Amino acid sequence: MSEATYYVLASLLDERLHGYGIVKKAALLSSGAVTLTTGTLYGALDRLVGQGLVEADGEEEVEGRLRRYYRISDAGAEAVRGEATRMRRAARAVEPHPGRAAIQGGAR
Repeated sequence: MSEATYYVLASLLDERLHGYGIVKKAALLSSGAVTLTTGTLYGALDRLVGQGLVEADGEEEVEGRLRRYYRISDAGAEAVRGEATRMRRAARAVEPHPGRAAIQGGAR
């Protein structure tokens, strides 16, 4: 799962959002490391909707502009949580821990 996809899905875990809301929340969740461009965001949303991981959830007119809202599906929530678990396991593989030197034969 790409970083952009991960943060789009993570942004939608707690609430439905429109595009700009997803961009802001992804930046917040990633501590500013992820900046979604319009093209990246809407390309990801189209793909995620096609995969059944995200669903369109209504539209609203605000100041003459139409906002389309999105929400994560159950499959999307399962996918992003699975990816988080995978990343935690991967991080543990490189974190210092007792016994690492013994496993590696003490070589540096």
